[in-house]
Amino acid sequence: MIERYTRPAMGRIWIDENKYRCWLQVETAASAVLAEDGIIPASAAEAIARAGFSVDRIREIEAEVKHDVIAFTTAVAESLKAQGLAEQSRWLHYGLTSNDIVDTALALQVKQASHLIREGIDALLAVLKRRALEFKHTPTIGRTHGIHAEPTTFGLKLLNWYAEMQRNLSRFDLAAEDMRVGKLSGAVGTFGHLNPVQEEKVCAHLGLRPAPVATQVIQRDRHAAYIATLAILGSTLDKIAVEIRHLQRTEVREAQEYFSEKQKGSSAMPHKKNPITSEQISGLARVLRSNAQAALENIALWHERDISHSSVERVIFPDSTILADYLLAKTTDLIDRLLVYPERMKKNLESTGGLIFSGQLLLDLAAAGMLREDAYRLVQSHALRAWQEDLNFREEVARDPQITKLLSEEKLARTFDSTRQLGNVDAIFKRVLGE
Repeated sequence: MIERYTRPAMGRIWIDENKYRCWLQVETAASAVLAEDGIIPASAAEAIARAGFSVDRIREIEAEVKHDVIAFTTAVAESLKAQGLAEQSRWLHYGLTSNDIVDTALALQVKQASHLIREGIDALLAVLKRRALEFKHTPTIGRTHGIHAEPTTFGLKLLNWYAEMQRNLSRFDLAAEDMRVGKLSGAVGTFGHLNPVQEEKVCAHLGLRPAPVATQVIQRDRHAAYIATLAILGSTLDKIAVEIRHLQRTEVREAQEYFSEKQKGSSAMPHKKNPITSEQISGLARVLRSNAQAALENIALWHERDISHSSVERVIFPDSTILADYLLAKTTDLIDRLLVYPERMKKNLESTGGLIFSGQLLLDLAAAGMLREDAYRLVQSHALRAWQEDLNFREEVARDPQITKLLSEEKLARTFDSTRQLGNVDAIFKRVLGE
């Protein structure tokens, strides 16, 4: 991922130095277990634990041998020889195949990345909850198909996002846990050189679980589920961003991204305040979704393994975790500093002269004795006329004797009272947030 969208802590997880450090961590844990079992000398395990490597040297060797794991083990062996430990170097990578190291180390990197992503989810949840409570009873118009429907509150919008992010957190925890597995079962997963108990011990050293069964690789359904979960997470952030983009439109102006004093929106139009953060979130969420498709394609490999998945994962794991981390931070800041305009919401709510209460009027007329079909036709005729002729719907229905003979002035006032329709907001918040 390009530097523009990479936060430092997440970026460091995916640099070559950390990748090789994780590889060496796996080699060290494997050597320690084999030494415990008397398979290799204890001195060899101790030496491997003190081994080092040079990223530049690994790259230099790989350019010649065209195999990154061989380049890595060669460079580590060279570091042991430089310490006068040439004899111990022959026990490095003993009984292992490349993907015993690569897949197990990838689980370590994903574990590191997942810790940061989870922190990001928690931070966004905290901001969404705070602002949902802030605007819990701030009335605004609810829209369906982009058209005014019935009253809601701005707090309910935020609460809905909060509840969805809670589901994202649950999905993410499951996907991250599913990725917390290693394997050291050899070239085709049969434990031809190590045994299952030794694999369990190595994984325990690394804070991982052993994959119950594998080929040369851990099966890629786990990886696809993880990347797909990040794509769903990104889609929620996209959903939030799209709503804010709509609310910031000139004709709506109910909410707006924070715009700093020195910020500029257009090179040609000084008045412009564009929702650039929301648009960036929407754009980068598309990359997350496209990576999910690539991860799904990685599930089907030839026989016990091919490497068609490998090149893909070198891109999609760093890019997806980096983007998820970045987008969570951007969305958290977006919500935290979002400018909200309750007076504009009130103005928009009242802009159709009470049309948004047509459903309530229909119900009140039916409750007062009018057949529902007749009530629907009557209310719709007034609604259409008020819309087409730009009339005040509430004033028009108050002059209709068919309505006033069933609904008194007091009852009509209750029909057009938004607090009546918003009477269960507290109950909804209680469902989501508890007591």
